[in-house]
Amino acid sequence: MRAVTWQGTHDVSVDTVPDPEIEQPTDAIIKVTSSGICGSDLHLYEVLAPFIDAGDILGHEPMGIVEEVGSEVTKIKPGDRVVVPFNISCGHCYTCEKGLQSQCETTQVREQETGAALFGYTKLYGQVPGGQAEYLRVPQAQYGPIKVPEGPSDDRFVYLSDVLPTAWQAVEYANLPDGGTALVLGLGPIGEMCTRIAQHRGASKVIGLDLVSERLERAGAHGVEVLDITAHDDIAAVVRELTDGRGPISVIDAVGMEAHGAPVGKFAQRAAGRSRTRSGAS
Repeated sequence: MRAVTWQGTHDVSVDTVPDPEIEQPTDAIIKVTSSGICGSDLHLYEVLAPFIDAGDILGHEPMGIVEEVGSEVTKIKPGDRVVVPFNISCGHCYTCEKGLQSQCETTQVREQETGAALFGYTKLYGQVPGGQAEYLRVPQAQYGPIKVPEGPSDDRFVYLSDVLPTAWQAVEYANLPDGGTALVLGLGPIGEMCTRIAQHRGASKVIGLDLVSERLERAGAHGVEVLDITAHDDIAAVVRELTDGRGPISVIDAVGMEAHGAPVGKFAQRAAGRSRTRSGAS
């Protein structure tokens, strides 16, 4: 099959790789019909090179058609159309039953002291081949894949793999009350979705901050009070003014790790990577 593979810093390519096969009775194989490109993939493109090997298949936002299932997979069958969440979780361990699937104890990558395994995301998260490929092996398929209806185009559903649940959970964690005010820092895909979810959940006012004109225009078009951070000397004062001097009730940081104008953070990430390489931990 053809797949997008990591070959080095700033170097990815489309290559021919072996087709995936059922390895465990809880596996499924899907034929990928769509796969998103996440902002998190930028970490692999540049700063997480010490944790990834040449040839690793990228991608963790896929959906497709079920081709084959293992003997313990009963809720989906060949021919079903499914969205595959980015984190791999079993659904029956202690943390999954508590709603903390990203810390699944069955797939947790303990040797790296991280959380549950992820598709297409380095040794830190299990080095599981990702979904930017023609076919994908889905571990824990007895629980993870979400069956969706036939008919509507993929773009109606593929956001269920990562963008929508991430944004929804951000609003949930922000504890936004009905009629409350919300401030979203950063209006990329996650931030934009956060503003829409906050509006959907009854916010009286949603304020969005960014410095990219297209993002500001997009959010402003559906009723968000947008502020260009480059146009104000004291952005905090402007936000207070928009919220009767109180400030927003809920704040969501959707800027991301590789934020514009954050050279110190970038240097720290690269230094950590170099240190890990020297120590032989990669």
